[in-house]
Amino acid sequence: MAYVVFLGGLAVVLAGLTWFASWAKRRGRGSGVAGALAAYDEAYRTTAHQSHYELRRQADRKSENGSPDELQ
Repeated sequence: MAYVVFLGGLAVVLAGLTWFASWAKRRGRGSGVAGALAAYDEAYRTTAHQSHYELRRQADRKSENGSPDELQ
């Protein structure tokens, strides 16, 4: 019986966290957590921090090459 109560409680907690994550994503409230994780990465995992910023730069970069149709 104790296992059923434990698993039920675990399911409720996981469902609550899932709901909170979807709510925060819809409202744009996840930036504080992202900033905290970026600070942690910068302090303890410098290669992950550098990779994160490189990926952001690549996503922000616009393509300098035109489409093949513009060459004609």
